[in-house]
Amino acid sequence: MQLLEALNLSARQFDMSIGTANGYTLRMQKNNASVGSDVIERIIKEYPQVNLVWLITGKGDMFISKPIEPKVRTEEEIEAYINKRLEQKLSDEKKALLDEILKEIEDTKKE
Repeated sequence: MQLLEALNLSARQFDMSIGTANGYTLRMQKNNASVGSDVIERIIKEYPQVNLVWLITGKGDMFISKPIEPKVRTEEEIEAYINKRLEQKLSDEKKALLDEILKEIEDTKKE
């Protein structure tokens, strides 16, 4: 949460910037949970000015150098991201439905 404050980002903006599910950061805070290495990697990739030692241990300076302003996403970028996630979800649901139908067909053939 200190990092979000320093970057002047809301939890939702931060979640979107690192590609985690909406509400991820707030759930981690609420549950006092550890963040996985994959998320740490995403944070460092998106915010290379963040001191990795500070991020993991809380010791030292938060930033390697002066904080860089966060990337500002255009409406088009945000819309493209949302559409991509929706398409992926729909594709996964279609695949699951197709698998279910194929299994039913196979089961019917066995009878």
